[in-house]
Amino acid sequence: MPKIYSLMKTTNHLYFLANAGLILFALFSCEKKDVATIPVLTTDVVSTITAVSATCGGNISDDGGATIMERGVCWSIAQTPTEGDNKTSDGTGTGSFTSLLTGLQPNTNYYARAYAINSSGTGFGNTLSFTTSATVTDIDGNVYNTINIGTQVWMAENLKVTRYRNGDPIPNVSGEQWDDLVTGAYCSYDNKEDNRSTYGLLYNWYAANDNRNICPEGWHIPTMDEWETLAATGLELKETGTEHWKSPNECRPNSSGFEALPGGNCGFDGNFNALTETGYLWTADEDNAENAWVSLIDHYNSGLSGWGNMNKCAGCSIRCIKD
Repeated sequence: MPKIYSLMKTTNHLYFLANAGLILFALFSCEKKDVATIPVLTTDVVSTITAVSATCGGNISDDGGATIMERGVCWSIAQTPTEGDNKTSDGTGTGSFTSLLTGLQPNTNYYARAYAINSSGTGFGNTLSFTTSATVTDIDGNVYNTINIGTQVWMAENLKVTRYRNGDPIPNVSGEQWDDLVTGAYCSYDNKEDNRSTYGLLYNWYAANDNRNICPEGWHIPTMDEWETLAATGLELKETGTEHWKSPNECRPNSSGFEALPGGNCGFDGNFNALTETGYLWTADEDNAENAWVSLIDHYNSGLSGWGNMNKCAGCSIRCIKD
């Protein structure tokens, strides 16, 4: 007798009947479920490297099929940093983000990479290495952060020293005595010590260009050409916000880490002017026997505002540049 096969189909099962008995195959239908994978991302170039901070970031091109719950940059002195090391937290979702790495040690090599976390785990971008800038110390023991900008290395703070490089004191002079001087002198704005700690000291041009050197060993007063090179980077040179700058403090979005402050000036008549409004920074270039050039950075312009022709007896700020 021939074998007889009977097939009946229901919604969720197929039943096969055979001659010698019943063989049951239960084939359950199911919907396909997507399984999330870790995110895919890259690490941005490390920039704006100072002695204690740097800027980095990343770009998340694929969330792995699940929401990005956290993203940022992690860093360490070890070659494979993870989110268990130092890290930033820079929002959620895909796309590009920027991270500020802080609390770094001067003259130290670090490794950094972007990370992104979804329900499946943590994805990492490529690992990059960078070295923080060194600090520099003047003869008084003041320690300054430095910043690499292009081919130049600048102090990231205004000078506060009260002695020349050889140890000779720079006289602290206030009032109308500035007008009669043809030798070096300094003061703090309004002769207040708290202005010194924030904005640095004001020096006349004779102190800035004394052959005993006011900058630390290996550093000097910048020329107009060196200021022009800095300005040509197109980077923001000012500290952002209005904690120290008068509003509006017009700034570019691309900070250099130079962090210029509006230290104002002391006129040759002993009067103080423009604190919170303008930074007056000596150059090494003189105009004539009475006047020399300063670079100007003000609150209503981004970057370098221009040049000022100042009496050599006036008091202005100083930023040193590395030889």
